[in-house]
Amino acid sequence: MTTKMNRRGFLATTGAAAGALGFLGKAAFAQDGGTLRFGLSAYPPSFDVWASNGTAAGTIKLMCHRGLLSYDKDGVMQGELAESWDVGEDGTWTFKLRDANWHDGTPVTAADVAWTVTEAQKADSAAYLQGQLATITSIETPDEKTVVMKTDGPQAVLPNWFAHYNMSIMKSGSERDSMMGAGPFKLVSTDRGVSLSLEANTDYYKEGMPKVAGVEAIVYADENLRVAALEAGDVDVVEYVPWQAMAQVGDNDSLQLDTTFGPFMYLTFNGSKPPFDNPLVRRAVGHAIKREDIAAAAFYERGAPLEHLPIADASEFYNADLANSWNYDPDKAMALLAEAGYPDGFDCTMLSTAQYGMHQSTAEVCQAYLSMVGINVTLDLPEWSTRIKKGNEGSYDLSVMGTAADNNDPDGLANVLDGSLPAAYARSYGLETPEISELFKKGRAIFDAEERKAIYKELEQIAIDTAPIMGLCWREQGYGLAGNVSGFSNMPGQLTFYSGFTLEEAMLG
Repeated sequence: MTTKMNRRGFLATTGAAAGALGFLGKAAFAQDGGTLRFGLSAYPPSFDVWASNGTAAGTIKLMCHRGLLSYDKDGVMQGELAESWDVGEDGTWTFKLRDANWHDGTPVTAADVAWTVTEAQKADSAAYLQGQLATITSIETPDEKTVVMKTDGPQAVLPNWFAHYNMSIMKSGSERDSMMGAGPFKLVSTDRGVSLSLEANTDYYKEGMPKVAGVEAIVYADENLRVAALEAGDVDVVEYVPWQAMAQVGDNDSLQLDTTFGPFMYLTFNGSKPPFDNPLVRRAVGHAIKREDIAAAAFYERGAPLEHLPIADASEFYNADLANSWNYDPDKAMALLAEAGYPDGFDCTMLSTAQYGMHQSTAEVCQAYLSMVGINVTLDLPEWSTRIKKGNEGSYDLSVMGTAADNNDPDGLANVLDGSLPAAYARSYGLETPEISELFKKGRAIFDAEERKAIYKELEQIAIDTAPIMGLCWREQGYGLAGNVSGFSNMPGQLTFYSGFTLEEAMLG
């Protein structure tokens, strides 16, 4: 039986129908809450609020900024600067803003939201969601607390865009790298490459938050030093606990290990030139690699092979009949290479990074297996900011990438798969995906659950056939915490990189 879902039913499933949160007013602070010391894996390459520059940058931005919406610790959408949101029968979305102030004490208004969206829509904005935002055709502000967005067609997933950590609202006229936001902390000082200091925003709109007086974010690019700093008590929280150290942290009675399963490793391709402009070659790469060895070498058995699109088996959109479509089959890989005109293989360069051990180890396993089918890979392993730059510029033949979907809806994979979006390091360079792009567009316009399942299954089959990316491995993602830290949480599944949201609730003692 087909289940029909109207707009109101769809809203209920996203949390929007109960969008208003019971925030009780301005924060009441415990000024003796202490300073939380957070061990970052990298110094943010940029503070551009709407650009994607990795988890470390996202964590800092989430301390200073807030969007219209966010997710709670269980992954349910909730209000932030918007206290409620609704969609009309004509597909128009309306957001009602709560009382909130910018760090400079001035009120957050509907005009700020309209300016933010208009700026992020611009082709040169470098906004992670620029392509999606371009579908918003008008923004009306009938009063200071109401924002009305009209789109070029129904957009069932529009709230997900405004819950994304790269879509914070900015004060009208701000520079894109301004850290003057409406979030729980204010950036006080920076020591480039070393640390960042933040203090509590005493005018934050949530009562009793943040719960610490400040955060000192300290960079430990070396993953072993990051763990050592946690064990020594030099920091209270660290991101990216290396997989080889997870048991060590988890078994330490004075520490806590908070992990989730959802991020994934995959390959992107430079589709602007041979040989990876050919889908047969891209599929050959997938069949040449034994993914169990990546799980073992890079993730110390805290990973699992990924031989299809990264849709978890617990998802209602999971298709068991497609789960092994990119299975390890070296004979098939060599047959595909021969069919593509490369019976003797070829030489190429694989971009990765030495800054994160799992990226380098994944690249090394791929290099070894590809050599067995005649693809001779030279590794390029720069530090993270250079890796991002090269990825954005297409300065590679194929590359190792690791991320999570933007959210737990299949549309959250658009920024990995949709070649119609502006160039970005998280997806293949110069590779057009017209059928996939059209199906994403179709899926966004549908509110019926069963219709959406059919659309995304068709999309997955086309992706398997054309390989705009190549799935490699699911992975666990972990934060390490001192025993006296509470409140902070590793958010579930694909939302793990949103975990910086919960720093407003972190406590010491």
